[in-house]
Amino acid sequence: MNDRKGFGSNFGFLMAAVGSAVGLGNIWGFPNKMGANGGFPFLILYLALALCCGVIIMLGELALGRKTGHGAVGAYQSISKRFKWLGWLGIAAAALIFSFYSALGGYCLRYVVVNFGNLIGAEFGTNGVGGADVFQGLLSQPDVSIAFALAFMLITMLVVMSGVGGGIERVCSVGMPALFFILIICIIRSCTLPGAADGLKYMFVPGWAVANGIIDEAPGFWRVLTAAGGQMFFSLSLGAGVMITYGSYLDKKQDLGKSTMIIVGMDTVVALMAGLCVIPGRFALDPNGALGGPELLFITMQNVFDKMGPAGPVFGILFYLLVFFAAISSSISMLEVIVAHFCDKAREKGKGDRRKLYSAIVVVICAALCALVCADGMGNNHISPAELLGLAGAKLPGWSTSWLGLFDSVAEGLLMPLGALLMCLMISWELKPDTLRQEILLNGENRPWVYDFFRLCVKYITPLCMLMILYGQISDFFIV
Repeated sequence: MNDRKGFGSNFGFLMAAVGSAVGLGNIWGFPNKMGANGGFPFLILYLALALCCGVIIMLGELALGRKTGHGAVGAYQSISKRFKWLGWLGIAAAALIFSFYSALGGYCLRYVVVNFGNLIGAEFGTNGVGGADVFQGLLSQPDVSIAFALAFMLITMLVVMSGVGGGIERVCSVGMPALFFILIICIIRSCTLPGAADGLKYMFVPGWAVANGIIDEAPGFWRVLTAAGGQMFFSLSLGAGVMITYGSYLDKKQDLGKSTMIIVGMDTVVALMAGLCVIPGRFALDPNGALGGPELLFITMQNVFDKMGPAGPVFGILFYLLVFFAAISSSISMLEVIVAHFCDKAREKGKGDRRKLYSAIVVVICAALCALVCADGMGNNHISPAELLGLAGAKLPGWSTSWLGLFDSVAEGLLMPLGALLMCLMISWELKPDTLRQEILLNGENRPWVYDFFRLCVKYITPLCMLMILYGQISDFFIV
């Protein structure tokens, strides 16, 4: 164990962990996947997988972090030097995610400015053009995109430089309650719009999307299962070393089992609330708009706010601040995963943690990757991976059309599920059976069944679920 400063309160830890889990995928992915895959049955499968897979992996990561007192690489190395490379998988995933999340976070800042311009009637507002033109204008101006992305990275860096208690905990303890408050305001407005009921039916009523021609055919059980599994996994920030790192900052007072259930539960609640915020508004005011992805956030929702009348800019500012909070809390956790490793190494050598230095170095490196994403403009500016390789027009997987798609597919599609699967196998078959027992049951109020359930799932059920998810991701990665 080392002398690293950790979280000052259980509330601060929970807000930081929930902030890491709550990301853009909750807002643009979960509602659409739920509606397109059967509505309420999708939610039931999602919750079942979250319990048997998501909770187990998160509990294992938190226990591993607190047991060893190290970040991703150091935690695995403490178990055995043979597993050190598993930590580097997480760091690689975190670096890629931080890079493209910063570009998207920059877009959020830009849209806050645009809606503020609409509010005061300034020239930097939308000036009467539609959401598609606003977004296309942003994509076609790499210098503007890079400037806002750098501003986003600078904010993230300053938070991480301030440390766990003074930076991460303080920001998330304010930012996450603010996110919930803004969500509630936007939900009330969205669900009271004329025609919003169709959005609720799309999300919750089985078969409604098929009956109304939104999707061509009813999804089969396998499709619903893989969609729910994939969304569950990526929504909880598993496999990138975040929960290992945050777990290493916990003292022995926290009940890990209880904390894990709270984090997973709150993440699911936010995903549902995000759906109630965006989907009814889309059906009410922009029925032909996108139902998911960046287009939902930056085109469809901007069209919705433009059609709300004088109050539109106010709700636009609130909404994009909400999305900004979701993006920044996730980016903070990704940067912390990387910085924590190098701080640990410096501390072991008696050099202090050098947190500010390493934060700056990592941000500079990731800024170069982020610049690729911004300059590429989601494949609109002819510098995509395929075009740089001279393969434009060839039959290639979808990720080849943009740097954002490539980074996302490699990090969230391959590295994270692979890392989580291998962690489960390591805990199940390499560690002594009771290595993590004390960490999991500590302050658990005499609930030995929690560890028994953990052992059963981590050894058999969770690896099977992870193999299913990984198979689906690898298949998607190579689909032309």
